[in-house]
Amino acid sequence: MERELAFFEGKIVPIEEAKISIKTNSFHYGTAVFEGIRAYWNQEEEQLYILAGYQHYERLLKNAKAMFMELPYTPQQLVEITRELLKESGVREDIYIRPIVYFKDLKLTPKLVGYTPEIAIYLYPFGAYLDPQKGIRAKVSSWVRNDDNSIPARYKIAGAYVNSALAKTEALLGGYDEAIMLNANGFVAEGSGENIFLVRNGVVYTPSVSEHILEGITRALVIRILKEDLGIEVIERPISRSELYIADEIFMTGTAAEVTPIVEVDNRKIGDGKVGEITKKVQEVFFSAVRGKLEKYRNLLTPVY
Repeated sequence: MERELAFFEGKIVPIEEAKISIKTNSFHYGTAVFEGIRAYWNQEEEQLYILAGYQHYERLLKNAKAMFMELPYTPQQLVEITRELLKESGVREDIYIRPIVYFKDLKLTPKLVGYTPEIAIYLYPFGAYLDPQKGIRAKVSSWVRNDDNSIPARYKIAGAYVNSALAKTEALLGGYDEAIMLNANGFVAEGSGENIFLVRNGVVYTPSVSEHILEGITRALVIRILKEDLGIEVIERPISRSELYIADEIFMTGTAAEVTPIVEVDNRKIGDGKVGEITKKVQEVFFSAVRGKLEKYRNLLTPVY
């Protein structure tokens, strides 16, 4: 990255100028909503591709609207702003993009009306969040996933991620790489920041969007890959904790996690304790798609240069 820039208060500025006050309302009450977007560098083409930029910004604007934050942008306008930000920054590597919508008012009242929303976008060099090659060890967390009638997990609300932070920290301190969270009904929900899939007898299962989970964009892409490219049945239904221990394969998906295998849960090996064959096939298609190597997925990519 040649220059470190951000989109802040309606214009692209040096990152040092993108600052908020300590009095900013959303800083105190966690009322911001955000997205995580990846852009992938294709060395052969010397091209940088934004993955599912429109879909991410569409979700951001819907989440913002649900939080009474009305912004004067369309998803396509935000994609173009991000494209310009990447170009002016001279990014020629894989990069993580963080848009965040927040109330910029300097008032201390926890409410969602009567305030002014603002959007900021910045870039973050970001490699593999977890280990996609060897896989990871996960722990079923004692922390329960947010209930939809409490703080909806389907919205990426900043304050809701305290729930994720508690679960992730518990897992790390216990010697694991990631947490698996159950919902209030005792069924598997998702990881601290990832959707989850398990394989049994050649069929892939994943919690439905009614199980208090984020409606993941990577999740949707992986379901499409499984069905269309691999011809594998995908069933969305409640999943019991005990099913994790007898699964043939488990993997997590997300913008940060991409497609990450889980090879152990609660000290129990999953399958033979190695990355499963279906997981490997999903990874192969996914990483080809995000770098613009598969024509059928090109419509999900926005070239920067």
